[in-house]
Order: sequence, then structure tokens, then C-alpha cells
Amino acid sequence: MPLDQPLEEKEMSFLDHLEELRWHIVRSVIAILIGAIVAFIYDEILFDVIIFGPKDPHFITYRAFCKIGQWVGLSDQMCLQDIPIKIINMTMGGQFNMHMWSSIVAGFILAFPYVLWEIWRFLRPALYPHERKNASGLLAYASLLFLAGVAFGYFIIGPLSVNFLGNYRISDEISNTINLSSYISTVTTVTLATGILFELPILIYFFTRIGLITPEFLRKYRRHALVLNLLVSAIITPPDIISQIIVAMPLGILYEIGILVSARTAKRQLAADNKSLIKKA
Repeated sequence: MPLDQPLEEKEMSFLDHLEELRWHIVRSVIAILIGAIVAFIYDEILFDVIIFGPKDPHFITYRAFCKIGQWVGLSDQMCLQDIPIKIINMTMGGQFNMHMWSSIVAGFILAFPYVLWEIWRFLRPALYPHERKNASGLLAYASLLFLAGVAFGYFIIGPLSVNFLGNYRISDEISNTINLSSYISTVTTVTLATGILFELPILIYFFTRIGLITPEFLRKYRRHALVLNLLVSAIITPPDIISQIIVAMPLGILYEIGILVSARTAKRQLAADNKSLIKKA
């Protein structure tokens, strides 16, 4: 056991680590279930206000785009009048299944900061004091990034997807009658995917810490990352260039932030290694 490690943190066997991990997972699952139960109870808010919000032409995002269009001189061209879609349920247990699934997704989003805290509690004993100090704000940053990604996915990508796909027609003979599961899957998948993508700087930090990547590597393959960024944006957004640019811009910014994070982490790690060598000498 390292000399600078607290005395109460003794060596643990592999089975002890598994037991400790099991309880962290159990507590995380309980937190998600509590959030899911709350979301399940308040189903009117979950569905009528949140999930079905992007199909309402008076949704806050559409009103903001309308004001921006008027401000830049486009009159009412960016104002949304209607989203001509009707949502239906095609299976006997469809509504109940979607109620359960949506509640679990909401529970995961609500409990995400706590889940990160449980992960941190599991990893913390394996770190040296200086490593704990350097990572002290990581939990808050990770939570904020995830919630920012969820908000970006819900208020930007979600409405863009619903508006584009809801208004897209190949013929006036066809009306858009959308299955409930299809609509909810689109909104929840886009929201969660964006929340996870916004964790990019945190992933870069950990990969730098364990030596998988370096700042030089990230700078060298910046162009490749740009292409990958555009591909990811094309996958999670409607097939129009404006939506892809709106999504690609923050992802590109996060990549550049990740380079700065990697450079700072590598610099601190090098300084710590040099200090350790000096002490040994």
C-alpha cells in the first residue's frame, strides 16, 4: 500500500472489489428506479409537457427560431405554423411499454449525477492523494456536460428532427401518422446520444491519464476527427445541412476543449513523474 494512501483504505482482494462494485451498482440502479418512479407518477408532465413538447408549434425552440428569423430580416419564414403529424398506438401494450421505457430514461437522466458519484466512490481509493486533488472537480464537470448535452439534444436536435421528419412528404396523398414507439424512440435516443457525446472531454481526460492518447495525437488527427464529427452529426440529425452544422459546431468545440484538457493533464502528469524521480534520487 502506498505510504501516502490513508490507513483506513486497506488492500482488498479481487472478490472484495467485486462485492464493493456490486453495491455501487445496486445503489445506482436504486437511484435510477426512484427517478423512474417519480417520472412514472407524473406522466402528464413527462408526456404532454416534455416528450410531446417538440411536436407543438408553440414549443420554445420554434418560438426562438421565429424571433431570430424576424431579427435577421426573414419576416415569418422561420416561424412554424403546424407540424402535421398524428401519433397513434398500434399494439395492445404499446402505451404501457412506452410509459415504462420513458420513465426509465427519465430516471437515468435524473440520477446520472448520482451514478457518476457512485463510480467516483469506487475508483477513488485506487488514486493517490494528488490524483484525487486533480480530479476533484471532474464529477461536477461530467454532470454539467451530460446535462448540457441532454438540453442541447432536447431543445435543438429533437425539435429539428421532429419538424423536418413531421413535415417531410413525398406526396400530398400520404399523411404522417407516426407510431408512438417511433416518435418516443426518436426523441429519447437523440437526447441521450447527445448527452453522452458531450462527455467527450471527460473521456479524453481519462484516455490521456492511462496513456492511450496524447495532445499531439489529437492535434495530428484533428482533420479526421472533423470528418467523424460530421458523420456523427449526419446520423443523429435530419438530413439537411443546417441541422448538421448546428450539431457539428458544439462537438467540434468540445474536441478542441478536449485537446486543451489532454495537454494540461499530460503536463501535470509529467510534472508529477519528474517530482517522483527527484524524490527517489
